[in-house]
Amino acid sequence: MVKKIEGRAIAEKIKDQIAQEIFELAGPRPNLAIILVGEREDSKLYVSLKEKEGKRVGIDTHLYKLEGDESDKDLLDIINFLNVDDSIDGVLVQLPLPDRFNTDLIIEAIKPEKDVDGFHVQCPSYIMSPVLASIEACLENINFIPEGKTACVLYNSEIFGLSVKKMLESKGMRVSLRDNPGQADLLVSALGRPNYIKAEMIKPGAVIIDIGITKVGEQVLGDADYESVKNKAGFITPVPGGIGPMTIAFLFKNVWEIYKRRGQ
Repeated sequence: MVKKIEGRAIAEKIKDQIAQEIFELAGPRPNLAIILVGEREDSKLYVSLKEKEGKRVGIDTHLYKLEGDESDKDLLDIINFLNVDDSIDGVLVQLPLPDRFNTDLIIEAIKPEKDVDGFHVQCPSYIMSPVLASIEACLENINFIPEGKTACVLYNSEIFGLSVKKMLESKGMRVSLRDNPGQADLLVSALGRPNYIKAEMIKPGAVIIDIGITKVGEQVLGDADYESVKNKAGFITPVPGGIGPMTIAFLFKNVWEIYKRRGQ
């Protein structure tokens, strides 16, 4: 029977520490600007969770929504405004963006010192992608030894897929993108396709890091069909309660790290 990696418990420890430090502040609270483009249900769900958890830890969030036929220029104008706004510590563009946008151009426009997603090539060392940090934390939690093992990454965002590949390869893993999930010791999925991953698609004992999140009616589902894989996988991050809470916790950790370095 598969074992669950309880991301919520890991996330709570991180958020408790941040909340305690912010509580002891003798000044204004950290501020995070979130830009949401389009009507993807998974993106809207992630943003609402970030707004809710921000209040809990003491980080103020400011939502900017684009819902029409806006272009790269419209989004870049918002980013440029936030880049020079000294009251904003971090800027987050919720991915994936609609196809009409040039995602690389948008990410590169964010001031590196404010890119809380950690995707900018010039991001300072104290900022790490919350998703990558969450994957690392999960592997550490189960004492997974990556050296010499194989991984497969399923994704709908090129930036995400390549970032995960680079991180896992730096740990000595052989990584494929979208190919041969059935041969992978580690399967990382962020497709947003509910119950897509079935038992026949995975290797016995595989670790599944399920980053996909889709709201279907009142249910929140991941990419992995838990009932199908539970007797074949070794470990899995549950949805909800797995990667989602962790990425939010590491996101706020980045905002806090940026805030502490303000004016240095």
